[in-house]
Amino acid sequence: MIDLRSDTVTKPNDAMRQRMAQAKVGDDVYGEDPTVNQLETLCADMLGKEAAIFCASGTQSNLLALMSHCRRGDEYIVGQQAHTYRYEAGGAAVLGSIQPQPLDLEPDGSLNLKKVGQYIKPDDFHFAPTALLCLENTQGGKVLPMEYLDDAQAFARAKNLKLHLDGARIFNASVKLNCPVSDISNHFDSVSLCLSKGLGAPVGSVLCASHDLIKKARRWRKMLGGGMRQAGILAAAGIYALENNVKRLALDHENAIHLKVGLADIKELEISPDSGQTNMVFTSTRGKGAGLELFMKEHGVLIAGEDNLRLVTHLDINTHDIKTVVDAFKAFFS
Repeated sequence: MIDLRSDTVTKPNDAMRQRMAQAKVGDDVYGEDPTVNQLETLCADMLGKEAAIFCASGTQSNLLALMSHCRRGDEYIVGQQAHTYRYEAGGAAVLGSIQPQPLDLEPDGSLNLKKVGQYIKPDDFHFAPTALLCLENTQGGKVLPMEYLDDAQAFARAKNLKLHLDGARIFNASVKLNCPVSDISNHFDSVSLCLSKGLGAPVGSVLCASHDLIKKARRWRKMLGGGMRQAGILAAAGIYALENNVKRLALDHENAIHLKVGLADIKELEISPDSGQTNMVFTSTRGKGAGLELFMKEHGVLIAGEDNLRLVTHLDINTHDIKTVVDAFKAFFS
């Protein structure tokens, strides 16, 4: 099956599995797993941070960041469509007692900083103190401009806010911008990155930040049940992914462009103009997609939904697959 539902569906290749099988392990809760330690050091170095912590998922690493930056009763400002607000089961509110202040995102995936300033709460006991600003890069496949990151960093410092990045696909952003990933991460107090999306590892995310924040995060990770003991087997896959699968993300971006161009020939589809910046194509069938999901599955293609579609390219998708997908869409609408 050609699976376009997400880049989380990637399978580890034989070389990655071999690395996992040979991993040296220990008890990570005691800090004794050498492969986990190696992964954390590698990520911290790549992102220009003092320390890092290996987590079970991006949801967990984002939650650790929020709970480490904020006290009970604090507030964080975040985008309405941001993963940390919309797609992580309300963990910050439920488990951290942290109030979200969601704002509409701009078309480019950013938050309007002037508007953010209007929602920072005054020093008044009627309000939850605003402590943190959260951004996402990429956001819906869109890359935040470097100039915006400069402005956001300066804004957060001026307003005495901490700045967290949900960088689940931060390496897609760095490949698109053709810059070291640290050029992006250096703007933030903490960054969460996923190993299990475009990078192709089966499990895991990493939170990178200062020594002090990571120390707090370790306590929260333990409380949340995230101590994974001999996790080096999983960390080995992450190390392989970082060593071998970063530069090749450009191929996923190219395939997304090919997919966008191919689908543009189908008059029943409306393609989002922002599609193809990285590895995502967004399209609408404008209410004409009844039966599309089943039809595509019968033709060897997995998609999610029948109207507003997000099609995601990844390392298990090649150029020939893109032609197969476009041909299947054309067959449906014919």
